[in-house]
Amino acid sequence: MIDALFGSKTRVKLLNLFFNNPGKEFYVREITRIIDEQVNSVRRELSNMQNANVVKSTTKDRKLYYEVNQRHKYYLPLRAIFSGTEIKEDIVSVVNSSDNWYSRIRPVKDDIKLFIISGVLVDNSSSVTDMLIVGDNNSHRLSKWAAKIEKDEARELNYTIMSPEELYYRASLKDKFLASIIESENRIIVDTDNIFSNKQGE
Repeated sequence: MIDALFGSKTRVKLLNLFFNNPGKEFYVREITRIIDEQVNSVRRELSNMQNANVVKSTTKDRKLYYEVNQRHKYYLPLRAIFSGTEIKEDIVSVVNSSDNWYSRIRPVKDDIKLFIISGVLVDNSSSVTDMLIVGDNNSHRLSKWAAKIEKDEARELNYTIMSPEELYYRASLKDKFLASIIESENRIIVDTDNIFSNKQGE
């Protein structure tokens, strides 16, 4: 049935390989050996999958390596299909629900002054940053918490942790990094000092 839905046995084998090995890179000849398919067929399907943004590639030592794109919009449901990984209902509902995020930040709420989600955590966001976390990370509590969120999301997340002093300094310089987050689709979950209150109220 999956072969029929996805149109190609080679493509299905590739999807199984990539979604069962998130974060792992493979080069073409290696892939052909693993899935036991002809190299031309593999190259063609890899090109199609890259055009669809399902996989991404990098060049190392004159070899082209491929891996699954964990920032793909449908990464989680596709991974559920091809790897059997169960999607937690609370993860699906949390994407556009601030209330669920308020619950998730409870363990570190006293350490956070600003928390913005964007990127893959917010529909239609073009930001390459998924979480901006501003607060006291001296005890590494925020780092550990962010790593747990990443684990709960079952994919790699791009997140930045900075001190309030760094935030204020960068904001005063009209920092391009901050602007890229604020100007893209986002959710401001915590903003104790109303730094971006105007944006939040839009």
